[in-house]
Amino acid sequence: MDKESKAIERIKMASEMSLGYYGKPLICTYSGGKDSDVMLELFKRSGIPFEVHHSLTTADAPQTVYHIREMFRKMEREGIRCTIDYHDQADGSRVTMWNLIPKKLMPPTRWVRYCCSVLKESGTPNRMIATGVRWDESSQRRGRESFEAITKKKKDAIRVTDEKMLLSDNVDTRKLFERCQMKAETVVNPIIDWTDSEVWDFYNSECPCHNRLYSMGYTRVGCIGCPMAGKVRWKEFGEFPVYRKMYIRAFDRMLQVREGKGLRYRNDTYKNWKSGEDVFLWWMEDENVIGQMEMVFDGEEIGIVERRENINKVG
Repeated sequence: MDKESKAIERIKMASEMSLGYYGKPLICTYSGGKDSDVMLELFKRSGIPFEVHHSLTTADAPQTVYHIREMFRKMEREGIRCTIDYHDQADGSRVTMWNLIPKKLMPPTRWVRYCCSVLKESGTPNRMIATGVRWDESSQRRGRESFEAITKKKKDAIRVTDEKMLLSDNVDTRKLFERCQMKAETVVNPIIDWTDSEVWDFYNSECPCHNRLYSMGYTRVGCIGCPMAGKVRWKEFGEFPVYRKMYIRAFDRMLQVREGKGLRYRNDTYKNWKSGEDVFLWWMEDENVIGQMEMVFDGEEIGIVERRENINKVG
């Protein structure tokens, strides 16, 4: 079975599970990038009923926002339900990247990606969703499977390969997912085994509408300034300078909140953070942001130290 057919079979299987266990159509998550557009085309070819959801991060490039709007207009004309997931705070105001940073008291990093968990991964509870996660994207995703049942505690996540589902479509396997009904988000990753080249080939030949960022030299689409983008962030901030200003203002507010709480750093290196500009330069110029920072508030550690050797390098 070729990969396109296999991905469509995964989508059909997930649709059956979604309708049977949740009583609602399968959701195709949509970010406006090439993987999302490949997923959308596969969904259309599968012939299943489905919805499309986009989680608003407030830090996407204008080209991505325009592309999402254009695609949503086309899909709605085709009778496909499209939803933008917003995130609200307790007081009813909307969560954005710019008020989330002061609230979290630290910049988002590779290993402390609170922005993803709040702005991207919390909009579809108690539903079955499909994502464009692929093994080729990072070594951390190598442990992911095509089907996953994610509980509130990630350590309790249940992962089942589609091969097991296809070869052992029995009551015990069905119960594995039924146990998570209305308590978890069940995930299918239809193109998890696709390589980058396979995605690009399908995207260029089969997807009629493309995000204009790709014609500007970008190979990934995500939040402007995402730490996972590496040195490409300098290109992003050069072409979208308003976002640089917004991050610096958010870092300024973050420092003000930290000062008001009496929050101090155990590592003297970060006492040099006198302004949002200082934080921004640290955030951008550090070659290895993995767990270098340790934060203490009233004697309680609130940061994460993933690798002590990095502390020794900068301390």
